[in-house]
Amino acid sequence: MMTIRRLLLSILPILLTACAVFTPSMATSSNGVSVSLHGVNYTGESFQYVVGDPKDPSNSGGSEHISPFSAGGTMCCYQLPKRWAPGIQVQVQATHWTEKGPEKKLEEITQVHMVELPRFPDREVGALWVLRTKEGAIELGFSNVRPDHPDWPGRVKGWPEPSLEYRRERWELYRRSAQGSVDLYKSLLSKLQSNPQQRLRESWEHLKNRRSAEISEFTGSEDPAFAAYLKGRYINELKSSKLQLENVLKAKP
Repeated sequence: MMTIRRLLLSILPILLTACAVFTPSMATSSNGVSVSLHGVNYTGESFQYVVGDPKDPSNSGGSEHISPFSAGGTMCCYQLPKRWAPGIQVQVQATHWTEKGPEKKLEEITQVHMVELPRFPDREVGALWVLRTKEGAIELGFSNVRPDHPDWPGRVKGWPEPSLEYRRERWELYRRSAQGSVDLYKSLLSKLQSNPQQRLRESWEHLKNRRSAEISEFTGSEDPAFAAYLKGRYINELKSSKLQLENVLKAKP
């Protein structure tokens, strides 16, 4: 079972770059070559892209949403000309979301980038990669291998690496969740001690409506065995929650 520490250390890059493992997709037609699209986001802002031909609005692909410091999956499709020539332009409509003001409200920003189509590789063209660099620029490249492969031809090498600030933001979400579980079971134990009849009735009704099999061996909320069961369950859940919180605190980036 993966520990919280390992989970936090592997936040998003491993999980989401795994989505970018692909099988190259190419199709030829009388008009050109159709290739699949892949997006990689090296910034701390969510990102979405659409690749289009400025001379042919029907030729477009992409439109996937990519989380911060992550990669997307395989998108369809963009049609390339049969032969590369200098000066061929590709239109990339890029949207990102940035936090503004003390309330950190998300502001949507859409920009249109005109990017020159990279020279075709001598061998198979592969997929068209759309990269949002850490500076927020848009770069294009062709490759049949991933950014962490030794043969990756792009200027930016490797998968995105989350910033310390971003990793701590994600860690704080885990910490709040773990702390919330501890507080919940402390509160339930306190209520069971201060007003046992009410807590037992409320819990009985809740379990009867949602997980009736769990209480099938008890006669009702006044059954002493049910009271012992509920108390033991709360104690075990509190112990487990404290351990989880302890592991989260140890794993702070």
